[in-house]
Amino acid sequence: MFISEEISEKKRRVRMLLVELKFDGIYLKKQSNFSWLTGGGLNVVGITLELGVAGLLITADKEYVICSNIEAPRMENEERLEEQGYEIISFPWYEDREVKLVRELSDGGKVGADHDFPGTEDISKQINPLRYSLTSWEVDRYKEIGRLTSIAIEKTAMTIRPGDKECEVIGRLAQRLWDNRLDYITTFCAADERIADFRHPIGTEKKIEKRVMLCVNSRRQGLIISLTRFVQFGLVPAEIRKKYNANVLIDCTLMANTIPGRPVVEAFRKGIDAYRETGYAEEYKLHHQGGAIGYVGRDYKVNFQTEEIVQENQAFAWNPSITGSKSEDTIIATSEAPILLSKPMIFPELKRDVGGFAFSRPDILEL
Repeated sequence: MFISEEISEKKRRVRMLLVELKFDGIYLKKQSNFSWLTGGGLNVVGITLELGVAGLLITADKEYVICSNIEAPRMENEERLEEQGYEIISFPWYEDREVKLVRELSDGGKVGADHDFPGTEDISKQINPLRYSLTSWEVDRYKEIGRLTSIAIEKTAMTIRPGDKECEVIGRLAQRLWDNRLDYITTFCAADERIADFRHPIGTEKKIEKRVMLCVNSRRQGLIISLTRFVQFGLVPAEIRKKYNANVLIDCTLMANTIPGRPVVEAFRKGIDAYRETGYAEEYKLHHQGGAIGYVGRDYKVNFQTEEIVQENQAFAWNPSITGSKSEDTIIATSEAPILLSKPMIFPELKRDVGGFAFSRPDILEL
């Protein structure tokens, strides 16, 4: 069920950009922008594809959905876009009419698009920030997505046994996510030495022996949650415990300093300081530290050159890592305090007070 106030606010943002750039139309077809503008709608067929199969054309006073006759019935009956004020303009799937329709419906004027589309100017960099400050309705949806994803990954982690293959674990996680219509757009599973060997350990047929790292980016209604959990068979070795605790502190430092109105690079620099203070000064150089999230896995990854300002109700997923260890969950930055969207639900909990904020962090699960 879409919320009319949310839809109106997002159309207002698009039309403000339309006026600012002096364009006659803006055409959005990336799944991220489609989901954002329609309050969680889906225009994808392949869940990992960036471009959808239906586009939204916004002009000064009209709104159109442009798609083939294959997609039009679902746009009307399931996405209910006519109820949102859109006119659905479809064409036979065997006729290449999309470019012509965009031109005609914008009266042959200047059009910006969120992708490389003939006859338009790619204005993705100007469009993306429209999504960053989430509405209150998006925050509510995001909280539920975080809860469901946390439960899914932690329940899956509790089923892991020595001898399981990494890919089997990912399969079990995928089933739990799909039970609640969560897309698994990125999954990592690393057993034993692969945790330290690779920062992006895609699942293999390697069998798990003593420990495992499980990560996921899950998506529902366009919004993406990113988190990581660890399992140890037996007691956690002292060196792993030291690294994990340091990682959690670095993560909390990053989150505590992600404050609306401030340059996001300030949080990044505080995180780099925390690496040094915990004795792992060079580790940040081995992998990116994460950054803004929302309708894209990372809207941008933060580094020393990043110029973005943290927005009110903007989502972030920091992912600091120390070789063999990692800490990752998703928050929403607010002026009062960071809101943890993903947090330990059935895992053991680590409580940390950093920067005046109380954080609930997942511990390593010992089985």
